[in-house]
Amino acid sequence: MPPQFARSTTAYVTVASKPGEAARILEALRDANVNLLAFSGFPQGRNKAQVDVVTDNIDGLKAAATRHKWKLSRTKRAFLAQGTDEVGAAIPPLAKLAGAKINVIAADAIAAGEGRFGLLFWVESRDYNRAAKLLEAL
Repeated sequence: MPPQFARSTTAYVTVASKPGEAARILEALRDANVNLLAFSGFPQGRNKAQVDVVTDNIDGLKAAATRHKWKLSRTKRAFLAQGTDEVGAAIPPLAKLAGAKINVIAADAIAAGEGRFGLLFWVESRDYNRAAKLLEAL
């Protein structure tokens, strides 16, 4: 079965690198009823961390950021592919874009359990609409 695609929006916030920051952000997003499609955090220098949030509710994310005085990055659009986990599951969308000379500038994939996988990927903004049309045809 071919993967299903969802358009999503990403943004990040830079926070102090200390225990509890990720939980605090996730609690705030839960309380604001922001649906998370993906979440990632990693170090940014010695005392900071970057927390990436992927959602289908950018207005809710922006409202939560304002309420909690987070400095939200500019938003970017991404794709989330979900489907049956099998060897090579991530190849079809990436190969389709490569065949159209659309560069995937970042990607993350995960086995989601129970035979499912997820692939989150970004293309240049100038290629986003063309990529969306190509992916609809998969």
